[in-house]
Amino acid sequence: MKIGELARKTGVSVRALRYYEEEGLISPGREGNGYRDFCDGSVEAVLQIRGMLDAGLPVRLIREVLPYLDGPEEVRPKVPCEYMIGEVARQREVLDRRIALMTRNRDALDAYLRDLTLTQT
Repeated sequence: MKIGELARKTGVSVRALRYYEEEGLISPGREGNGYRDFCDGSVEAVLQIRGMLDAGLPVRLIREVLPYLDGPEEVRPKVPCEYMIGEVARQREVLDRRIALMTRNRDALDAYLRDLTLTQT
């Protein structure tokens, strides 16, 4: 599929898709005329990337972690990098805090809606 179709299917701008490609997060094939040719799996990959970016993960970390999401264990580095281990652990803590905050906010909205529903009956 062409880049415009991928943009429509994912809700991600063409400009962002080109950036993901520049950063090595996605790698389309090329047609004879030079146009990018994305496979069907690109939709899920872009949605995963978007989700990770929305969660606050930096591109450099996404680039390292992305192969582990669906890939075989052979992609594991032979020698783990201490810096990367620390960075991944730190980002995981950030995500845990965000999840806790979002859960708290959702619970507050649920309580608000429950209260509104009870007062209207």
